Amino acid sequence: MARTFDSAKHEALRAFLIEKREKTGLRQVDLARRMKRKQQYISYVETGQKLIEVVELMEWAEALGFDPREAIKHLLKY
Repeated sequence: MARTFDSAKHEALRAFLIEKREKTGLRQVDLARRMKRKQQYISYVETGQKLIEVVELMEWAEALGFDPREAIKHLLKY
């Protein structure tokens, strides 16, 4: 089994989250404030230095205004 950090699904999730953030016009620091986290956390996720857990995905979805099931459906392609 491939390491999760290097998997196509992980890369696709990172790209998905970045796209969602950029479509809302938010900077990393803006999203971090919405999520009550440090900007460094957003950067770590977006650069692939940190895996995102299901509960965290739900937090991102709430902060960015999308249904977390949309992300999961997107990942089924990979």
